[in-house]
Amino acid sequence: MKKLFLAAALAVSASAYATEATKTESTLAINPIQQSLANLGLSVNDITDSPIPGLKTVITDRGVFYSSHDGRYLMQGALIDVANRKNLTEDALSGVRKEGLKDYQDSMIVYKAENEKHQVTIFTDITCGYCRKLHRELDDYLNAGITVKYMAFPRGGLQSQGYEDLMNVWCAKDSATALTEAKAGNPVEDVKNCSAPIAEHYQLGQKFGISGTPAIILEDGSIIPGYQPAADLAGALERNAKS
Repeated sequence: MKKLFLAAALAVSASAYATEATKTESTLAINPIQQSLANLGLSVNDITDSPIPGLKTVITDRGVFYSSHDGRYLMQGALIDVANRKNLTEDALSGVRKEGLKDYQDSMIVYKAENEKHQVTIFTDITCGYCRKLHRELDDYLNAGITVKYMAFPRGGLQSQGYEDLMNVWCAKDSATALTEAKAGNPVEDVKNCSAPIAEHYQLGQKFGISGTPAIILEDGSIIPGYQPAADLAGALERNAKS
C-alpha cells in the first residue's frame, strides 16, 4: 500500500514539474520582442537591459536595435551617454564583432606584415573604388606593421555578379593573388565546384552594422568605415592600444 501511495505521489510531482517546465518553455518561446522583430525579418541573438528604463538593447542579425519591453516600439540609431561621452551602441557592437570574427579566421584572405604590430580585418568588395585604392597601397600597410585580413562583402547582395566573383576569388588556388588581380580590374576565373563562405561573411557584416566597403575593424572590435591611409590607420591603432 505504501509503495502504491509513493508511486502516486511521484506521478503527481512529475506531472506538476512537466506542467511548470512547459509554462517556462512557452514563456521563452513567445518572447514579445523576438516575435515582433521576427515579423520584420530580423533574427534576435541577444536581449539585455539598456541604460534607459523600460528599453531593451537587442542584438540582431542586422545590428543593434532598442525595443520597448512588449516589442511594440522599436528604435535604431546610436545611443549616446553624454556624461561619459560614450557611444553605447558602438560599444555593444564592438563586443559582437570581436566574438564574431573568431569563427572566421580560417576563411579570411590574409596579407601578413613581416614586422607585425597590429592586425585589422577589412570587409571588402572587388568593384569598390576605395577598396581598390586601399589594396593598391597594401605595401604601405604591411610596411607600417599592419597585417591585413580580408573578409568578403558583396555590396550588390547575394544575387549579384560581385558575389559570384568573390566566390571564385576565395576558391582560387592562390586566393591572395586572385584578389589582387581582381582588384586590378582583371577578369576573375571560374572555379569548378566552388564552395566558399561568402554568404556567411556578408551576413556577419550586416550583423556588425556594415552597409558599405571598405569597413575596417580594429583589434578592439571598433570600426572605421571607409578608406584610411596607412599612416592614419597606424595612428588610430596605436591610440587604441594605449587607451
